[in-house]
Amino acid sequence: MDLTGCLNRILSGAENIDKGRKYLATNGFEHVGRLTYEDGISITLDTFKIAQTSADLQIMILIELVFLQQEFQFFEETDFNTRSSLNQAIQSFEDALRSLKTLEDSNLYKAAETTYPTASKYRYHNLPRDAVHLACAAHRTRLNNSLRTPGINMIEKTVLTQRVSNMTTIQEVYSSKQNKALL
Repeated sequence: MDLTGCLNRILSGAENIDKGRKYLATNGFEHVGRLTYEDGISITLDTFKIAQTSADLQIMILIELVFLQQEFQFFEETDFNTRSSLNQAIQSFEDALRSLKTLEDSNLYKAAETTYPTASKYRYHNLPRDAVHLACAAHRTRLNNSLRTPGINMIEKTVLTQRVSNMTTIQEVYSSKQNKALL
C-alpha cells in the first residue's frame, strides 16, 4: 500500500476509535459505539501490520506520527500527563524523520556518525543511537507501559502490541540502512 493510502487508513482508524469510545459512553448509542470502535481498531491494526510488512521506514514512522497526532487531538484537555507524553512522542518521531533524510546521503551520514561517541550507551549494535533509535526505544517503553495498565480492552492491546513490534522492525531496518551508509 502506498503512503497516502496508509495515512488515510490510519486517520480513519483513529477517528473511528475515538468516535466509538464517545458513543460507548452515550446512552442509546452503545451498540453503534461498539461497532465503530471495533471497526477503528481493525483498520488501525491492519494498517500497522501492512506498514510493518512493507519495511518502508518512512511509512512506518509517518503512520505512527499521524496516529499520535490524532490521539493528541482526541485526548481530554485536562489530562496533562497525556499531553506531555504525546508531545514528547510526536517530537521524537519528527526528529526521526529528520534522521531518515540525513541517512539518504551516505557521505553526510558518515560525517554525522563521527559526532556520536563510541561508548556503548550511545550505540545500537555499534551504530549511532540517533533520533530514530531514541524515538523507537522511548515509544516502545511508552507503549509497554500502556499495555500494563489494568482495564485496557484486549482488542486495543493487540494494536499496542503491534505498534511495539513496529518499533523493533523500524530499528532493524534502520540499522541495516545505517550499515550500508557507513560502508
